[in-house]
Amino acid sequence: MTDNKRIFQVDAFTDEPFKGNPAGVMIVDESMTSDLMQNIAMEMNLSETAFIIPDKREFKIRYFTPATEIPLCGHATLAASHIIYELGLKNKLEPIEFKTKGGDLTVNRENDWLIMNFPVFPIHRIDIMPDFKKSLGFSPVEMYSSIYDWIIAVAENEDEISNAEPDFELMKKNGLGNLMITAKSELQQADFVVRCFAPASGINEDPVTGSAHCALTPLWADKLRKTEMDSFQLSKRTGMLKVRLKNDRVEIIGKAITIFEARMKI
Repeated sequence: MTDNKRIFQVDAFTDEPFKGNPAGVMIVDESMTSDLMQNIAMEMNLSETAFIIPDKREFKIRYFTPATEIPLCGHATLAASHIIYELGLKNKLEPIEFKTKGGDLTVNRENDWLIMNFPVFPIHRIDIMPDFKKSLGFSPVEMYSSIYDWIIAVAENEDEISNAEPDFELMKKNGLGNLMITAKSELQQADFVVRCFAPASGINEDPVTGSAHCALTPLWADKLRKTEMDSFQLSKRTGMLKVRLKNDRVEIIGKAITIFEARMKI
């Protein structure tokens, strides 16, 4: 029987404590209600908490922000995979199969790297929103829309990404409640940089956003004419990802480290 009391906090897309993106991870069973999952995620107050439900040889996984359930989350999938391998629920040579509301996912391990296989998100060029500069402090050169209400704004240079000053309330009013801003990197260790904001989902700025790369990878693969790239997320905590475009799939590759394990008292 699953121990529904243990909860882990994992820093994803890093091998250094207190970097990357922290996620909560719990291994639960079907008896845990959605309301309880939401309350636990609110209590954890992390951008996402993942709830893993073992199902024969696969795992169902659900993702909650402090405010709502979302269909897919990259860093929480990475964190969940790290815990599954760490606890020995899967042999490190075996792939992990996840069933999510956003589609089926596969994760493999190579040395200390976790390789997540995600679907490509379609992107469509849109007109630049007239009030964008009021919301972020710069004017993008291109804008795109994608699924799950994501908007992508391409900046002229990396400094505009670093220096962006989002007005989160104005962003929500202007239809920018789920926004990625990105530019070609001026760093040798990365091909492009990104920051991600999701005030519409209760997350002002996400430290490292794996699922955003389902849209960013095909965008930059087309611009840079390459299918293997490094991405650097310019949040305060920072994070590094490796990505590979493989037809209609994206491999998102990173490391993770467990920060603590706790038990609920209720």
